[in-house]
Amino acid sequence: MHQLANLKVNGGSEGETKLKISKPLNRFPNEIFHFADSLEHLDLSGTGLSTLPDDFGRLKKLKIAFFSNCNFTVFPKQLASCPELEMVAFRGNQMVEIPEDSLPPKLRWLILTNNRIRALPNDIGRCSRLQKCMLAGNQLDRLPREMVACRKLGLLRLSANCFEELPEWLFDLPELAFLSFAGNPCCSLPATSKDARDTTPSNVLLPEVRWADLDIRDLLGEGASGTISKGSWNGIDQVEEVAIKLFKGDVTSDGTPADEMEACMRAGSHTNLIDPLGKITDHPTKKGLVMQLIPTCYDTLGLPPSLQSCTRDCFSHEIGLTTRQGLKILQGVASAARHLHERGVAHGDLYAHNILYNEDGHAFLGDFGAASIYGNVNHKKVERLEVLAFAHLIEDVWSLTRHKFDEDELRIAMLLAALHRRCSDLSTHQRPDFREISRHLSAMEQ
Repeated sequence: MHQLANLKVNGGSEGETKLKISKPLNRFPNEIFHFADSLEHLDLSGTGLSTLPDDFGRLKKLKIAFFSNCNFTVFPKQLASCPELEMVAFRGNQMVEIPEDSLPPKLRWLILTNNRIRALPNDIGRCSRLQKCMLAGNQLDRLPREMVACRKLGLLRLSANCFEELPEWLFDLPELAFLSFAGNPCCSLPATSKDARDTTPSNVLLPEVRWADLDIRDLLGEGASGTISKGSWNGIDQVEEVAIKLFKGDVTSDGTPADEMEACMRAGSHTNLIDPLGKITDHPTKKGLVMQLIPTCYDTLGLPPSLQSCTRDCFSHEIGLTTRQGLKILQGVASAARHLHERGVAHGDLYAHNILYNEDGHAFLGDFGAASIYGNVNHKKVERLEVLAFAHLIEDVWSLTRHKFDEDELRIAMLLAALHRRCSDLSTHQRPDFREISRHLSAMEQ
């Protein structure tokens, strides 16, 4: 990606398609218009900008615009004049207002995480191509009814807002498969509820782990919510090899680390979930969990979505599954999802890139960053949204399978296709729940 050296056009060409500036700016550099006929990807995140020029629409080919960690308090209406703009990001801007007629007409991906927005414009309903909408960490208490027209919306993040309830029409959107809503008043459990899910053991039963009893060694990975390291837990009776997750404490695109911790602990133990073993209580600055350490023989099934695929995972060409492996992966994930929903937890991010699998097809479903505890939300409707995510997983796993096309495999293919149709039914109430899905998959494996 080309950078403007000293905010001048040096070393670039008129055919430049990507441009990034990271140093502080007190105005929009007019030099950028030098690339007006070719620029498709503009990243001005962290520059401190707060306004855009009236003629910003001269960037006729612009598709992606990043203004995260800047100083915009009002969503700039100038973006609506960019005819090809598909992806817009204003993460962490302290934004309070989105005026009507300010959203680009071809918008597919909108990132407004960690601002102070109280309302969305009614004309968001005109964004018929909108697929991904990231709104965690704002002050929203409702969604405009006009948003029901966003029929392609597949992923919606509403965590850490002010929703007393979620609109009923939200659960009828035909392509919505990934929803997070933790950290809202609607997730509060009724004080006198007799629902069995409300009595599920939570973090009160998870052992407390002293920070001094942990020895951190190798970094295993880092995500939006924190870091995961390999280490050892010096318990009372033995030393145990574990994974240690330390949370960053910021609002992520999916929600807050505190809600992730609560959902992870409420989920409890299951053969297809990465078990929480204890909660770290006395770290000087951070919260954390001690987790089951997954053996190195497990691989990640998928890769996160790209800017092009938007709400669907990408996959390595090197992955090839047997039919037996594929069925076991699907059965394991369905069993984990059933377990979660029986405890009133929606995973919210049921993607292949959050699944680990081994040669035998055993699978772990991980990453609770977008998980939500139901509270007062209709659990059947939430579960059936997640069933659509599982339909995508069926499609993905089958595409990764090396087909022999013998009689048994053709029969399984027909059964999986029928299950996929049911799980992806446009009428959400017609979809099966995970209990029924698990039963069908078990029959196929046998």
